[in-house]
Amino acid sequence: MKFIDLHQDMGITSQREDIVSGTKQSNLDAIKRFEDVIIFGVNFPHISVVNDRAEELSRQYGSGPRRATVALWEDLMEQMKFYKHMERKGLIKIVLGQSDELKKGTKILLSLEGTDCLRDPYDLYLLKDMGLRCIGLTWNYDTKFAASAMSRKDYGLTGYGEEIVKIANEQNVIVDLAHASRNTIIDTCSVSKKPVISSHGNVKGVYDHVRNLDDDSIEAIAKTGGVVGITAIRTTLSKEPSITDIAKHMEYVGENFGWDHVALGTDFLGIDETPSGFDDVTKIVQLSNLLGSHSQQVLWDNPLRVINSVISH
Repeated sequence: MKFIDLHQDMGITSQREDIVSGTKQSNLDAIKRFEDVIIFGVNFPHISVVNDRAEELSRQYGSGPRRATVALWEDLMEQMKFYKHMERKGLIKIVLGQSDELKKGTKILLSLEGTDCLRDPYDLYLLKDMGLRCIGLTWNYDTKFAASAMSRKDYGLTGYGEEIVKIANEQNVIVDLAHASRNTIIDTCSVSKKPVISSHGNVKGVYDHVRNLDDDSIEAIAKTGGVVGITAIRTTLSKEPSITDIAKHMEYVGENFGWDHVALGTDFLGIDETPSGFDDVTKIVQLSNLLGSHSQQVLWDNPLRVINSVISH
C-alpha cells in the first residue's frame, strides 16, 4: 500500500537516535517496505528546558511532567543538514516539486514546526531555497506571527503573520495550522489563496482538548480545499486511546465536512506513547482496513491533492 503522513519528527529525533533502523515508532527501514510513501519530515528546532512554561504545558496537555523549549535558528540548520545528508546517502528523496513525487524510494517533504526561530517573514525565502515546502505558524507558544492553541489571549494572525502567509503562497510553500489558535486558523484561511492544512491534530466534536479543532476551524480549512491530518497524540484522542479512536476522528471530519478533507498526521517520533494498536508505522495497514472504502482517499489522494495544489512544478 501507499500513504502520506503529514507529520513525523525525524529532524530532532535524528539528534539522539538512529533514524534509519533504530527508532520504534518509525524509521526508514520500516517505511521502505511500503509501495509508495511521502513523509512530511519535520524540523523542530527547539532545545529542552525546565521552567514555568513546562508546568503550563503539563497542565494544558493533561500529562507530565513535560519540558518546555527554546527555539534556535542554529538547530534548524542542523536538522535541515540531516535531511540533506540522508538524501546524499541515497536513503531519501527530498520533494521539491511535483516531478519528485514520481521517483522511487522514500520521499520526504521538508516542514518546519513553528515560526519561533524566525526573525521576520522574509526568512522564508531562504528556507524555501534550502528545500522547505511546508511551514507551521506555531507550536505550543505564541509568536510574533500568530497565536497558538495554548494562547491565553487569542490575537490570531498578526501583520507579520499575514506577510508570511502571503510569501508562502507566492513561494509555493504549504501553510500548516496545527497547534494554531482558533482565531489564527480563521484569519489564515481568510488570507490564504491556496489550500492549508492542519498536519497533526484531532477534533473537539469527538473529544474536547485544547489542541483539538472546533467545527468552525475545520470548516475554514475545508473551504480552502485543505485537509485535517488526524493524529496519534494519546491525550487528544480519548480517555482510553486506541487505533479505533483515530478512525473515529477521521470519520467525524469526513461525515460532517467531506471525506475530501481528511488525512493522516501521526506525529510519530514526536510522541512518547502511542494509542493501543497503533504503536508504529506498520500499523497504518490496520488503520487502512478500518477506513474501508475511504482508505485510498484519506491516506493518499487527499494530501497529494493539496501538495499538488501548492508546491511548484
